[in-house]
Amino acid sequence: MAGYKRCWKLKYDRSILMIYQLLFALLIISPIASSENSVLTVADANWTVILEGEWMLKFYAPWCPACQHLQNDWDGFSKHSEALDISVGKVDVTRQPGLSGRFLVTTLPTIFHAKDGNFRRYMSSRSVEDFQAYISQKKWEAVEPLPGWKSPSSFLMSGMAALFRLSVWIRQIHNYLTDSLGIPVWGSYIIFALVTLFTGLLLGLMLVLIADFFWPSRPKQYELQSGTKAGLRDEGSEEEMEERRAWDADNEHVSGEDSTEDDATPVAEMADIAAATSAHSDAPTDLRKRKPKESQNSPEGT
Repeated sequence: MAGYKRCWKLKYDRSILMIYQLLFALLIISPIASSENSVLTVADANWTVILEGEWMLKFYAPWCPACQHLQNDWDGFSKHSEALDISVGKVDVTRQPGLSGRFLVTTLPTIFHAKDGNFRRYMSSRSVEDFQAYISQKKWEAVEPLPGWKSPSSFLMSGMAALFRLSVWIRQIHNYLTDSLGIPVWGSYIIFALVTLFTGLLLGLMLVLIADFFWPSRPKQYELQSGTKAGLRDEGSEEEMEERRAWDADNEHVSGEDSTEDDATPVAEMADIAAATSAHSDAPTDLRKRKPKESQNSPEGT
């Protein structure tokens, strides 16, 4: 009986000790869990939540040493998010390539500040105190926001996001062909080249069909009719030109006769004038010839 009580007491003490250990572990792990939960994970499916309110968003990759060095400061900054009335998020570019293309992330880690849909890139020091001063002192107001065409919500950046997702999808297919199926690398390249060629031909055919639907070509019968009409117009124009030339020739002939008549009239008048002047000039010569005769006869009479 005493042995039974002693065993029961040992089990009771062990259970109490395990409960204390469990409570102690929960007290230690709870701040870590709260700090992890305060950093929100942003993905392609829910990225539009950052268009409202104020956010600090970090782009990182698990293999990046600089990102690993920043993790403690970022988690410490997220603990003050409620006091600063700000949301703190993170984006894993290895899992969310579309968001990295939408924000044109070229270096890691990259931090953005968002305020009611206006995005600014954070370029200051990366410590907890600097993050807090950036928000509390509103240092982000001195930073020029991204232009409209470069905004993550613009049409151009949406296209960039789709392009980045396509590139990752192509890489995954390439890895599947080479690793899982055992196809050589050059064979994978040939497959992609053929697919690209076929896709280009298909898109070209679709464009031709669309263009023919909106701007159909003229039928051949219409072209023949238009050609005959044009030929008749040309023949009619040639006949009109010949008639105009004949009419011009007749006018030139008539005008030539009128000009000869006009030229003849002055010649006849000049001839009459010349005859009159010659007759007039002959009369005085007779008188001159007769006067000497009279002068000769007058002394004889005397």
